[in-house]
Amino acid sequence: MPKDKSAKAADGRVPIRWKDDVAEHDYAAAHAYLSIKLNIATTEKLVDRLRKAKLTSRRANDILRASGLSPAPLDDPGVVRDLIKVIEGKALSPVLVVGGADGTDIADGFHRVSLVYRVDPFGDIPLKLADSAR
Repeated sequence: MPKDKSAKAADGRVPIRWKDDVAEHDYAAAHAYLSIKLNIATTEKLVDRLRKAKLTSRRANDILRASGLSPAPLDDPGVVRDLIKVIEGKALSPVLVVGGADGTDIADGFHRVSLVYRVDPFGDIPLKLADSAR
């Protein structure tokens, strides 16, 4: 059952609902992204670590700062797609983040992080976090 973890939804705002676990296709998306930046062995290790990681949460602004990214605008097609899901009452999948001494990457979920940031920069986002240094 999806949890109703809203990003401090106030009166009149539609809360952002989150799935209890990461959707299977998001691991494939993380693999596709990471394989552009890393060799295949490292990519597979990191995706395996993401699968085994426990769900936690971090604030949208902290995820973006750690990754060195600016949020996508609300009219970005990926953000719009996720916004429509939120309006329809559908739960979003938690985000996949890889971090380490060399920096942090949003392996999957950049548009979901951007959407939450645009609604509430301090909103909590469920995620799985894998250490790239091990």
